[in-house]
Amino acid sequence: MNFGFLLFHDLEELDLVGPWEMVSMWSKYCDGPENCLMIAEKDEPVTCFNGMIITPHATFQNAPRLDYLLIPGGMGTRAEVKNKILTDFVARQAETCNIVLSVCTGSLILHAAGLLKGKKATTHFTILDDLRGLKDVDVVEKRFLKDGNIWTSAGVSAGIDMALELIAQEAGEETAGKVQLYAEYYPAGKIYGTAHTDPKAPGYIK
Repeated sequence: MNFGFLLFHDLEELDLVGPWEMVSMWSKYCDGPENCLMIAEKDEPVTCFNGMIITPHATFQNAPRLDYLLIPGGMGTRAEVKNKILTDFVARQAETCNIVLSVCTGSLILHAAGLLKGKKATTHFTILDDLRGLKDVDVVEKRFLKDGNIWTSAGVSAGIDMALELIAQEAGEETAGKVQLYAEYYPAGKIYGTAHTDPKAPGYIK
């Protein structure tokens, strides 16, 4: 079983690394996917939006057939939606994937690859109207959303929740529970400051 994670410059780190951590724990400790692969267009390091540098395991040309593909978001999606090499790779892999997932503005790449037509989808709260503007997708504001084999999530940390739900669906809730325990992922629910309610508050990012 092959689980691919799409790489491109200026992706948002936690969009990628949060789900990667959940899936790689599933792989290592709970008989999950045999291969977890970072896949980029070229065989060279990719620089993420906040400066993390990641070396891919495979390229679009030599990547194996994937059973799952996760597409992160980030500022880099603005350029990548116009990158036909990348969107063709996503569309081609989606033909045989069990599930294709996006985090945050990775939904824009899904749309560019033709995978959101007639689907329900979500994205980062600041991009919901942009996604609605594409017309042929039913946009719903949720933490994550499943529509057939296309799964989308809200921004950044939401990808972790979506990854755990994927593990629960594919391997059972007991397995997802083990991964959750290994990760000690039990959000406390505390909310700091006022940015979540006041768009004019310091720290609000659009």
